[in-house]
Amino acid sequence: MMVNGLVVITQLGLVILMAMLALRMFSLSRQELLSQTGVMGNSAGLVRVSVSQDPIPERPAHPAAASAVVTSPDKTELFTRLHILAALQERDCRVNGLALAEAPEVVRTYAVAWLYGAACALSPRTSRHSEALAGMVARIANRKTGIRQPVAIQVIATLTSSGESLACYRAGLEGAEFWTVHQFVPQASSLYEVVTGNAFI
Repeated sequence: MMVNGLVVITQLGLVILMAMLALRMFSLSRQELLSQTGVMGNSAGLVRVSVSQDPIPERPAHPAAASAVVTSPDKTELFTRLHILAALQERDCRVNGLALAEAPEVVRTYAVAWLYGAACALSPRTSRHSEALAGMVARIANRKTGIRQPVAIQVIATLTSSGESLACYRAGLEGAEFWTVHQFVPQASSLYEVVTGNAFI
């Protein structure tokens, strides 16, 4: 009986925390939107995510200036979706015995490449491979794996120089595209499978 009560209290606490997180994110997005002057939002609403694979640029960390800005509502939604996907994949890793925060540096760099691929899949095409997107991925990777943000940015900047990193990037891209439609990531494209397969752990 006490266990059931504890479970109910825990679930209620989680619901309250999620509601508080949603309110805080809404508040932050409103503040950011109001603080920007001369920036018009996208009047067409949200852009549907394309399921086609995006070609990898030769220099992903040095985008054209026009694609460097993500409007606030899109940025907030993208951050939320990517954070949820990262949390689900981190949980999958933990269930399989891999604690990302305690993993070797190479594992965490592969996780960054996977997250960057996922972020590109969840982003409108005009925002892919931008500095803003790389910065967002670096922040989330820092929270989920403990990797330093400058290191994460460097991983993204040198993505095309490593076959393993590119494999992780492509898996993140495919996994997030599949997740967008089916609400789960196939095992072959999951963060755990790809990271452990490429890091040989």
